[in-house]
Amino acid sequence: MTTIKTAFQVHQEEVTRLFSHLQVEGNKLTHQPGSVLGSTALVAGTTVGAGILALPAVTLPSGVIPSTVLLIAVWLYTLVSGLLIAEVSINTMRLAGRLSVGLLAMIENTLGINGARIAGAAYLFLHYALLVAYITQGGEILMSAVAHLWGMQNSLPSWIGTTAFTLLFGSIMYLGRGKFMEKLNNFLVGIVLASFLGLLLLGVTQVKGVHLLFQNWSALSTAIPVMLVALFYHNIVPVVVTQLEGDSRKVRQSIIIGSIIPLLMFLAWNAVILGSISPEMINGRSIFDPIQVLRAGGGGELLGVLVSIFSEFAIATSFIGFVYGLLDFFQGISATQQNKPANRLPLYSLVLLPPIGLGAVNPSVFFTALDFAGTFSISILGGIIPALATWKQRQQLQHANHFVPGGKLTLIFMISIASGIILKEIFAV
Repeated sequence: MTTIKTAFQVHQEEVTRLFSHLQVEGNKLTHQPGSVLGSTALVAGTTVGAGILALPAVTLPSGVIPSTVLLIAVWLYTLVSGLLIAEVSINTMRLAGRLSVGLLAMIENTLGINGARIAGAAYLFLHYALLVAYITQGGEILMSAVAHLWGMQNSLPSWIGTTAFTLLFGSIMYLGRGKFMEKLNNFLVGIVLASFLGLLLLGVTQVKGVHLLFQNWSALSTAIPVMLVALFYHNIVPVVVTQLEGDSRKVRQSIIIGSIIPLLMFLAWNAVILGSISPEMINGRSIFDPIQVLRAGGGGELLGVLVSIFSEFAIATSFIGFVYGLLDFFQGISATQQNKPANRLPLYSLVLLPPIGLGAVNPSVFFTALDFAGTFSISILGGIIPALATWKQRQQLQHANHFVPGGKLTLIFMISIASGIILKEIFAV
């Protein structure tokens, strides 16, 4: 049973919670609200993924201090966009009288079918680009680990690692069911957190003060797309809003705290890795990956093992999440067109075969895929569209929930930054 409360009562008193999760259990009516802790963990868990692996490679040319400043600025930008999505989501739920509204449905409700199509294209591009990045990097780490364990040189073709990684985790997802995959994912997340803490503790011993003082502010701009990927969690903001029954205060808390936790992790990670590697090792190369140096034993064998474990399982957890995201997307389209559940094998083939093919053709596409995903998909999904949807909704509603101050100036700023990132990439090609 569901009850719906109007947002404004007779005396114009705002009601923070729009919906109540009520369930009938026997002869009792129980209320089961979502918790701020659970929603905060969802935001933090979604944010901490494989994007963290690429951070040191794009921040090393600028140094610890400049990249720290930029990382905080990008976090603030993504926080504003996340709150804008929450605002639009709550107002859409109130107008539609529904318990939940998905991201694409929310966009269609505010910006129309053309807006939803643009968002859908950006959503598809984001997921496929990141899947290509994850399986190429995951396959490389997997093959390196196998070669090391067997005492042989890593002479196998790159496409074997890409295919092996995809088939391994893809098969587990295909054969596994909900509860098993939930437990497996929790186990993998536990490994990621444990290895991350071990990395920080061990990595601190490798840090040199002279490396922390290096600064090159002119090299900052190239790091923005990867930072956007690393700090992206916006696809699950409507889920958080649903879990917390549209309670504005709780939603704000979950998004702010849930995004601060990964930010602190990224700042510590960035400082430790960059403090362990000399910027002189770049030596004119466009991309130099310090994580690869550490995996190869550049900071000691134990640190190399921990980096490899953290990298592989961070990629695996992100891979699982993005595969599920694409599966849900295609299942929704299939169910709408055929009015029946879709066959699982064709769906998994549609999700996994294109990334395998692209990864096999270009196994070194990891950083390029992340760069394009951040530049185009996340700039659109996490910058332009939330601002446009908020703008239109505020014009239509006199008493809309406002999550972000600044009015139209804030929205113009959000759109301008995202558009500038896209234009810079286009003219740089």
